[in-house]
Amino acid sequence: MKITDIKDPSFLKDLSVEQLEDLSDDIRRFLIESVSKTGGHLASNLGVVELTVALHKSFDSPKDKIFFDVGHQCYVHKILTGRAKDFSSLRQYKGISGFQKRSESEHDVWEAGHSSTSLSAALGMAVARDLNHEDYQIIPVIGDGALESGMSLEALNEIGDENRRMIIIFNDNHMSISENVGFLSKSFARLRISPLYTALKQDLKSGLKKTQFGKTLFSRLANMKGTIRDMVVNGGIFEEFGLDYLGPIDGHNMKDLLKALGTAKEKAQDHTVVVHVCTEKGKGYKPCENDQTGKWHGVGPFDIKTGKPLKVQNPDETSWSAVMADHLSDLARKNRDIVCLTPAMKVGSKLENFFREFPDRSFDTGIAEEHAATMAAGLAVSGKRPYLCVYSTFLQRAYDQLNHDICRMDLPVVIGIDRAGIVGHDGATHHGVFDIGMLRALPHMIIAEGKDADEAQKLLNTAFAQKHPFAVRYPRGNTRKPADVTDETTVPVGSWEVFGEISKDIPVICTYGPNVRRVQKLLEEHGIRADVVNCRFFKPLDEEVMETLCRIQPELIVYETDMKAEGLGSAMMEWANDHGYTLMMKDTGIGDHYVTHGDQASVEKEEGLDPEALLKFLM
Repeated sequence: MKITDIKDPSFLKDLSVEQLEDLSDDIRRFLIESVSKTGGHLASNLGVVELTVALHKSFDSPKDKIFFDVGHQCYVHKILTGRAKDFSSLRQYKGISGFQKRSESEHDVWEAGHSSTSLSAALGMAVARDLNHEDYQIIPVIGDGALESGMSLEALNEIGDENRRMIIIFNDNHMSISENVGFLSKSFARLRISPLYTALKQDLKSGLKKTQFGKTLFSRLANMKGTIRDMVVNGGIFEEFGLDYLGPIDGHNMKDLLKALGTAKEKAQDHTVVVHVCTEKGKGYKPCENDQTGKWHGVGPFDIKTGKPLKVQNPDETSWSAVMADHLSDLARKNRDIVCLTPAMKVGSKLENFFREFPDRSFDTGIAEEHAATMAAGLAVSGKRPYLCVYSTFLQRAYDQLNHDICRMDLPVVIGIDRAGIVGHDGATHHGVFDIGMLRALPHMIIAEGKDADEAQKLLNTAFAQKHPFAVRYPRGNTRKPADVTDETTVPVGSWEVFGEISKDIPVICTYGPNVRRVQKLLEEHGIRADVVNCRFFKPLDEEVMETLCRIQPELIVYETDMKAEGLGSAMMEWANDHGYTLMMKDTGIGDHYVTHGDQASVEKEEGLDPEALLKFLM
């Protein structure tokens, strides 16, 4: 059948192993062709083709609850549940999401975009099912990267105690975005050696059963299999939590997968069973298979034959992430106390060169934002100058640590907030639009964003030249290369930059980040006279400029592209009120809702943040 004709997974019940293998090959080809046009998470989905087919063959979705940790590996699940016909719209504005989305299908029983939530959710579902006296299976699929997170371990601790009826699929591919790190990763590696045990058992079985004495000996050895297995496999983390463990299973062998899932169903009548499945991230497409850096985790449109991206980067531009990472390296050469930490974002935030040059001062904590933040605090309280680099959307996961461990003790941790603002195709779970409001409430915290690469570098200089918590935001995407990566200029904390002279005669537009240049270009193109204020500090505000605005009362427009609540306009109104002024303004920003996925221009237009919307404010 055509992949696009699939309506639901029920047809899988009638297919043989050979037909399921053929279907898996067809799905893999469909994925490569489709994602090459739309972009998306390719490597993770290629790795779970056979596993997802086997799950839908073995269980009855949506009655049985099959769902994926993070969710960026759910494309095969979407195909099997009738959405292949919509894949041309994958991650596009008004199209289907790149993650599970409950409003899309009854088969999407959980939504996520952040790692390590699946086990807690699964236990909640299992408790609710049992309280309701219902009968169905709950099957969360979690990877080895996500399982290293503290939240997953907290869930495993409770799952081991409750031991509810549940089947956990442990998808082990040695990777999260890039290669996994830490002791648990080494523990999983020991679990992978258990094929040695399986081979030993098979050799004993086939060899000893040839004679009566051998049969008797094998029977005795079979009674000792638990001891033998512990000697070879070393028990494993799951058995330490008291969970029934099966595996490891070759995640690309359909026959073995179906057998293992069948065994798990039989065993999981009154307790939790873990099925350890070993898969290869990027399976079936050589550029993905050979990637050890995470390049193929999430991709834009690309040429299938060459693997090269279709969009060619302007040679005069570089990514914002590279701007900050390269300047950090320059600062670290001069200051031996600078230490870099990142929770599994070394590749995404372009920190590979820093890690290579300063291996003793570089720490990838894995998917553990909370730990990374408090470790940074421990470094700072001991006299080091930590740089905590984390995506805005993931910084949310460490809010208590930012508050309790960094800001409360007023420690000089510098936080590089990557992917700040609207990020586009990954959608609601990934837009970095909450960090300003989150951080503004924290005492001692300084928050800034540069209008271009040069100013971003100066803000990083400023952050390391002072002694308080300091967050520097920067967006996703590219910018013009900085004039001088070694520039050591600082910016007075709390200072804004005024282009023009504030008066009652012409409007004043207050904005920040790349919006400054964007607004200036818009005004020039349309011949509109207006002063522009680069509000590069969200906290503290420039009190001199604020006093001028409040005293003169020009036509004031605050153009912000993050959450309106607790944003720049809100901060300005609070300052005016606290100082006895009435400040009239028109304020853009995102309202009280989550932002959809899609290309930047379409998302901004829907939110009323596009250039045309700004022009209406000025007309």
